[in-house]
Amino acid sequence: MKKLENKLRLSTSYEEWKALAKEHDRCSGREHWKKIDKTSLYDYASIRSRLERLRYFRENNDNIGLLFSLNEGIHGNMGGMGKPVLYARAKFGTKQLVHDYVDAISDSLDHLAQLDSDHPNFLERLDFFRRASKCYGKSALMLSGGAVLGNFHVGVVKALVEQDLLPEVISGASAGSMIAAVLGTRTDEELKHFLDVDNLGKVLLTEVALVNGRLSESSPRINHQLLKEKIAKLIPDITFQEAFERTGRHINISISPSDVHQTSRLLNAIASPNVYIRKAVLASCAVPGIYPPVMLEAKNVHGHPQPYLATRRWIDGSVSDDLPAKRLARLYGVNHFIVSQTNPIVLWAVHDAKAENSGLMPALRQLGGRSLKEVSKVGSSVARKYFKNSPRVRRIANIVYSVINQEYTGDINIIPRYRFFDPRKLLTELKPDELQFFILEGERATWPKLEMIRASTKISRKLSQILEVYEAEEFSRLAQAKPHHLGAEITRNQVRA
Repeated sequence: MKKLENKLRLSTSYEEWKALAKEHDRCSGREHWKKIDKTSLYDYASIRSRLERLRYFRENNDNIGLLFSLNEGIHGNMGGMGKPVLYARAKFGTKQLVHDYVDAISDSLDHLAQLDSDHPNFLERLDFFRRASKCYGKSALMLSGGAVLGNFHVGVVKALVEQDLLPEVISGASAGSMIAAVLGTRTDEELKHFLDVDNLGKVLLTEVALVNGRLSESSPRINHQLLKEKIAKLIPDITFQEAFERTGRHINISISPSDVHQTSRLLNAIASPNVYIRKAVLASCAVPGIYPPVMLEAKNVHGHPQPYLATRRWIDGSVSDDLPAKRLARLYGVNHFIVSQTNPIVLWAVHDAKAENSGLMPALRQLGGRSLKEVSKVGSSVARKYFKNSPRVRRIANIVYSVINQEYTGDINIIPRYRFFDPRKLLTELKPDELQFFILEGERATWPKLEMIRASTKISRKLSQILEVYEAEEFSRLAQAKPHHLGAEITRNQVRA
């Protein structure tokens, strides 16, 4: 068992890790545990009952009954089957019943989508798919700040892309904003090329780290100019709207205000479609006291850049909104969050509490966290009351309060195994071997989470695929049903919608 665990920690590919994880489950008895329904961790009886009903309706070709059964409730935590603790027992996957139930729902949705009959008819099915998608929700990937530790996100993204599990909604703050922007401005083919092992080092290391075409072993400090060059190298000079039209991915970048009286913002194709992504990333990476605040720019009607909120300056997005879960929920109907956490300020204290059983240590950590938040709240109130004429003190107090009172975890948390790093190296260019280390660590931290991500997102991904086809069909029917002279107007209205 110890040999297997050591091999798991040193795996260099997902296929290798997967084979070792399955072997570990066989040796530990967890493979047998997965085959047995019964456990106190979830409502296995309810899940088994619903699975048998779905199978009965499919076997008897009862499409109306199948639709009614699905209407009763499609959600990711039915009977507690979405609990992270269910995936903490075995190295690979969880109860077979959970996987079977998710597969049955996905297959049933496919079956209804491909029906040729009118019972239920097209409009009834379309209405069902829309309601089911809205009720079930979506998943989002949130990439935290982390300075050079943000290269860990590259490994996380690489593992997700290789398994076709990358969500369409992605947010990034500080270093995470750079990776989010890369995802949002590259097509699928371009992204695969970017994530190629032989290409990553050349793309991610700046020209300063290249000497005569070879990778240098030096570690230059990343100053403001070097940061701008790095962003320009990685991200094309386009707006959020142009990026969405190019890739179909909803990227969101957090920025924080540099003055006291403003609030943080989340930049994206909905709230700020004409803002240039490069400027947004530069602002989100502007660490207070190290890099200067940034003024945003947007493309005007003539296609030229102009100041956006010209009187405002913006700084590091992780200061006030490292993981903008509430805003993503409001904008995109997201209710399931995958978090890649590398924020060095809180990394030492972050634990995947959702995957832990109840016990003394999780309770003590929760108590300590709440106490710290209350202390910071009192301190912020004191600073506002007694330092009215000292904007600098109030600004520092606001930053401390914002950092302490944020939530730094989601539903699925991908956290580095190594929690402590030399703070002097956080803003220096990485050496080639250090870069490869962070990328591989990101992959290794993601592999154990892939089956949970796959099961948790399979239904929402299936609904999105079906709706894309059905809404295209609906648009086609509407266009054909109207007179020719109204066709152009219908097209414009549909596109605008």
